[in-house]
Amino acid sequence: MLMDKLAARANKVGPVCLGLDTQVSFLPEYIAKKDIDIGEKFFEFNKAIIDATFDAVACFKVQIACYEALGMSGMEAFRKTVAYARSKGSIVISDVKRGDISSTATQYAKGHFEGDFETDIMTINAYMGIDAVSPYFPYIEKEKALFLLVKTSNPGSGDFQDILTDSNEEVYLRVAKKVEEWGAPYIGESGYTPLGAVVGLTYPEEFLRIKEVMPHTFFLIPGYGAQGGKGEDVAKVFGKNICGVVNSSRGLICAYKGKTENEDFASYVREATLFMNEDITKWL
Repeated sequence: MLMDKLAARANKVGPVCLGLDTQVSFLPEYIAKKDIDIGEKFFEFNKAIIDATFDAVACFKVQIACYEALGMSGMEAFRKTVAYARSKGSIVISDVKRGDISSTATQYAKGHFEGDFETDIMTINAYMGIDAVSPYFPYIEKEKALFLLVKTSNPGSGDFQDILTDSNEEVYLRVAKKVEEWGAPYIGESGYTPLGAVVGLTYPEEFLRIKEVMPHTFFLIPGYGAQGGKGEDVAKVFGKNICGVVNSSRGLICAYKGKTENEDFASYVREATLFMNEDITKWL
C-alpha cells in the first residue's frame, strides 16, 4: 500500500515534504530573464530543485493553484513537474483539495489518478461527507492514497472547524473520527490506512487530540517554517515515531534568496532541506 511506502520513506530519510508551490516571484534571476514561456520557467526551476533534493525528502507536494493561475502553460508545467518527480522514484502529492458530490468526485479521481495529471496522492476536502470521498476508494488498490482535510493550519480554520457539535465535540474531531472509520477496512502493514489527514502544526493542542482518535492515520502537516512551526513542535505531535510528513514550501524553495540568483540556487534549497530534516529529527 502506498501509505506504507510513504511511512517507510519518511522514517528512512526524514519526514520533509517539499512543496513545489512555485510562483513568479520565487524564480531566480537567471531563469526569470530567459526568453522562454513562463510554464517552461516554472518547470526548469522545479526540475533543478527535484534533482537537488529527491534523495533527501519523503515526498514532493505540488499545489495546483500556482499552475492554474498561469493558464494552459502553467498546467503543462504542473503535468511535467508531477511526472518528472515520479520518474525519479519520488512520491508526489497533488494538492488539489477537491470536494464535490460523488458524480463529480468520480471525475476528479479519474483526472488525477489516471491520464496526463496522474499523481500518487490527492488532497481532498472531507467536509461534504462520505459520498464526496468514496469515489476515490477504488484507486486504493492501484497504489493511490488520500490526505483529507481535518484541521487546517490557516487562522480562520476555527470559524467552522471548532464549532461544538450536539455531542459537545468540535467539528474537526467529528471529521477526524469519520476519516479514521472510513480508512479502517484498508489498514496496511505499517498500521496506517491509505486515508491520511491534513492537520496543521499551528494548532499543536488540537493535533494531540486528533492523534488520539486517529491511531491508524498518517498525517500531512502544514505550518512549519514560514507559518511559525518548528522542529520541536513537530516532535511533540510525533511522539516516539514519525507518523507523518511535514510540508514546507516557500521556506525551502526560496532558501537561496539573498545568496545567489544563478544556477547554483538549488544547492541552497538542498541545504535548507537537510537543515529542516535535522531540525525535526534531533528532537525525536
